[in-house]
Amino acid sequence: MNYPDNLKYSKDHEWIRVEGDEAFIGITAFAASELGDIVFVDVDTEGESLDQDEVFGSVEAVKTVSDLFLPVAGEVLEFNQGLEDVPEAVNEDPYGEGWMVKIKINDASQLDDLMDSAAYQAMLG
Repeated sequence: MNYPDNLKYSKDHEWIRVEGDEAFIGITAFAASELGDIVFVDVDTEGESLDQDEVFGSVEAVKTVSDLFLPVAGEVLEFNQGLEDVPEAVNEDPYGEGWMVKIKINDASQLDDLMDSAAYQAMLG
């Protein structure tokens, strides 16, 4: 599986790509493969400020629903509207078209709590 070096990873299998004081967030290829075919992504926190590890939405696969956790505190600026019509983009391109939310980071020091690609892969075993 692919775990890009330009991302940070959470223990809950979310990734974050930082661009200045904003960031894109999604789930890892591992999480997407474990969930199976994703049929719906639900994010109703747009415009809200959330704490680190707080639930920002959920992802529904054929057999299960899983909560999505914010890897760092921030304000949810945008939901990837493309996922409404093509939720399978999360499976097909988790680090590109499959991103879920864009946030404004509240506390950049929380990024230090996250793993790099090598640490995330080591956690997976």
